[in-house]
Amino acid sequence: MDKILSRLSTATGALAVGAFTVNSCIYNVDGGERAVLFDTLRGGILPDVRDEGTHFIIPMVQRPVIIDVRTKPREIPSVTGTKDLQMVNIN
Repeated sequence: MDKILSRLSTATGALAVGAFTVNSCIYNVDGGERAVLFDTLRGGILPDVRDEGTHFIIPMVQRPVIIDVRTKPREIPSVTGTKDLQMVNIN
């Protein structure tokens, strides 16, 4: 009985370590975002850009930097004149 519990606890510990390792190697890039990788061994930001989806990294060496690339509306107020010389605000 002690051997079974010992093997079970060893297997559970190995499974937990494996799950933690896999979880730290994966990151998600949502829709409307892009990611660049900061790599400490290669000296900075890597030139390739990652699109949406799930991607792999090397933990403790690479770090994803997520950037929002969605277009944002911007209001530019303008005052203009009509043919009959009235001033109109356009937003």
